[in-house]
Amino acid sequence: MSVLRPHAEALGQSLPPLLAAAEQLAQTVMLGEHGRRRAGTGDEFWQYRAAGPGDGSRMIDWRRSARTDAHFVREREWQAAQSVTLWVDRGQSMAFSGAADRAPKGDVAQLLALALGVLLLRGGERVGLSGTPPRPGRAQILRLAEAMAAEAADEHASPDLALTPMHGRVVLISDFLGPMGGVEEAMARASARNARGVLLQILDPVEEAFPFDGRTVFESMTGATRFETLEAGALREAYLARLAERKARLADLARASGWHVHTHHTGHAPQSALLWLYQAMERRV
Repeated sequence: MSVLRPHAEALGQSLPPLLAAAEQLAQTVMLGEHGRRRAGTGDEFWQYRAAGPGDGSRMIDWRRSARTDAHFVREREWQAAQSVTLWVDRGQSMAFSGAADRAPKGDVAQLLALALGVLLLRGGERVGLSGTPPRPGRAQILRLAEAMAAEAADEHASPDLALTPMHGRVVLISDFLGPMGGVEEAMARASARNARGVLLQILDPVEEAFPFDGRTVFESMTGATRFETLEAGALREAYLARLAERKARLADLARASGWHVHTHHTGHAPQSALLWLYQAMERRV
């Protein structure tokens, strides 16, 4: 008990602001009836679906399957609740903010992810962070908030979708400005498990507009990369072209995987991004 108390007190001091902000943001979105029905007793029939990898023989409805050459699983209402895996980029690039009065990208990403988690968990869904199994219930909100408080990783991070459930949903939130290999690999792994999802790109307005001119020093958030130029304005066209290429690549990835993609700027109110995320979870992709 004496060992747990200091941890609990430290956690209590750091989490309430994020939790309170997420709860308040979640209130701006009508909960309604989210996607599939809420978890129930498990007695009500919901639907038949084609059996896939990971579905054991005990899950097969052999009477329904006997009518065709395919195997079908009989889903009940409690089985139809969605399992959603959230990934929030914890790379240090997400700590960037182009103005003192603007929140860093990472803070906005955590706020949106936790607010979405609040909405989904209230709707009876199972939610988990990348690398952990999705769980239901109010207590899961605290687990999500605690996990998001972990220290930042390297300059850029990659999602771990190894525990994504079959037919689950995935939400990846990042600036997506780093190497894309890890993201592509994770999306391929999720798609192999018949999981679908969304990509939410978080950018600071400075990164979108590149307003620099004259002598400028560019430095990565870790300090590992530093570049100085006397004519920053001459780089604007090339930079904007590279950014457009990255956005096009994200769009192509989403299209090929049946996912959705959206860009949110930290200078804009988060309500619109949360509403987009919430509605994207209800789409059949």
